[in-house]
Amino acid sequence: MNSITDRPVALNVLLDDLKKAGMLDDDNYQLGQFARRSQSELKMHPFAFVGKQKLTNHKTGGKLSEESICEWAAAEKGLGYSRIDPLEVDVAAITSAMSYAFSERHKILAIKVNKEELVVACSEPNITSWVQDLEHVSRRNVVRIIAMPTEIERHRVEFYQLANSINRASSQHDGISGIQNLESMLELGKASAPDANDEHIVNVVDWLLQYAFEQRASDIHIEPRRELGKVRFRIDGVLHLVYELPAQVTQAVVARIKTLGRMNIAEKRKPQDSRLKTKTPAGEEIELRLSTLPTAFGEKLVMRVFDPSVLVRNFAELGFSKEDYRRWKEMTTQNNGIIFVTGPTGSGKTTTLYSTLKELATVEVNVSTIEDPIEMIEPAFNQMQVNHSIDLDFATGVRALLRQDPDIIMVGEIRDLETAEMAVQSALTGHLVLSTLHTNDAPTAITRLLELGLPPYLIRSTTLGVMAQRLVRILCPHCKQKGEIDDITWNDLVAPWTVAKPDKIYHPKGCLECRDTGFIGRMGIYEVLPMSHAISKLIDSDSDHLKIRKQAMKEGMHSLKLSGAQKVAAGLTTIEEVMRVAPMS
Repeated sequence: MNSITDRPVALNVLLDDLKKAGMLDDDNYQLGQFARRSQSELKMHPFAFVGKQKLTNHKTGGKLSEESICEWAAAEKGLGYSRIDPLEVDVAAITSAMSYAFSERHKILAIKVNKEELVVACSEPNITSWVQDLEHVSRRNVVRIIAMPTEIERHRVEFYQLANSINRASSQHDGISGIQNLESMLELGKASAPDANDEHIVNVVDWLLQYAFEQRASDIHIEPRRELGKVRFRIDGVLHLVYELPAQVTQAVVARIKTLGRMNIAEKRKPQDSRLKTKTPAGEEIELRLSTLPTAFGEKLVMRVFDPSVLVRNFAELGFSKEDYRRWKEMTTQNNGIIFVTGPTGSGKTTTLYSTLKELATVEVNVSTIEDPIEMIEPAFNQMQVNHSIDLDFATGVRALLRQDPDIIMVGEIRDLETAEMAVQSALTGHLVLSTLHTNDAPTAITRLLELGLPPYLIRSTTLGVMAQRLVRILCPHCKQKGEIDDITWNDLVAPWTVAKPDKIYHPKGCLECRDTGFIGRMGIYEVLPMSHAISKLIDSDSDHLKIRKQAMKEGMHSLKLSGAQKVAAGLTTIEEVMRVAPMS
């Protein structure tokens, strides 16, 4: 690029430089020249404007995006380039290090700060006049990096609005005497915690929810501590610290969410549950399940995020292989009988059941569920929630459902003999029943039912099959890299089967797209056990799950580890990820 100091990037100079660098050919250069006429009207940075033209990068064959232009500009000037990852930014620290007015005037944004350095994102490689002033005020060395101008603009507004709301809420209510914790100290002359309807608290909660949706969080944790409360998001099964709030602001945020969820605001000693429906910035409806828990420093709140779009995902997206889906389809299209889905909490059982019921819920059938709690509201089902305060448990709920002329019944979980007996009786009387059990694998579900006290003949006559499942993280497609695999590791994964080792497998690397984790999203691995005549003969009062497993494998059942191995060979996940979640077998 032209090295004219302290002069902003001009569109015509940028296009000329991109052509000289071989990134624009003559045709695309002419397109860029034509588009230039409207640039002044758009009031857009030239990097962003050229990126929006969707011109072809002559060097790579891909699109000449805003990001690729910024990366090229950074390399030309010998500067670093970075995407701005809000989860890695200490908003309180960076907004304290630089005023909003200074940030806006120079179109820059601090993204990292420590005692010696201040890392600042900018999109004008030639302009350095602000560096000396900032070093003088901050008393730190300034390190410039290039970032996309659209990201700088967007995050500057978000970061400073959030910091302003939190600071105002804190300063107006300086004190913690209103916080209900086990270490409360009376501080005379101090104000109580901010009100849940305070404008600044409303802004903080709105930002928190929108940010969680944007980051694909499955759970939002708001955790009170002695001085600073923590906000953490669970993304792809891993918790990330997002923000630290003053203690009184943390409690006000919890109170605000409790108000939205129609919980009892005054009750802080007992756990409470509720739900809340809202919309993403894109206008999609999202359901939140709220749960509070009294802790030493106040109420902890967890919000489980349920995206209704999971109900319309096909089974291939959920991770089913063709053979697994064929077996599952055979079981779920029967007119009567009971099917069990097993796995620990958070293994995706509810998503599998909801996706299955959604497929089965045609206008010709009545689908009814009894759940604790209702995970997602689905208009195609008749859903009932367990309520122990009025003695409405699973068994009572199933009895009531049987009087509602159901075709298909989903029982959220079988925890005791009474519920198991009611579910099995429903299957005997001509209904298709789906339910969950907490067992390590599919064959163990049979022995679990026997342990509950269910007679072997009832299990044999009603069970259509069992499916065990786990969730594994999916390798980031942007940065995964090929790697070697040794025979011993592969054989440990696929044993006792003899499966050919793939030539190459992929390993996680980490990039800004996946927050340096190497993974984006999760998918299921499955172990599907249909009830055959041979397996049925093995079910008696002394049933051994190892014998059932051996017979099921003879009949073609793939273990969870083998299902995972198929996804490893397809380059979707890693051996370590499968071994982490799959039980030893």
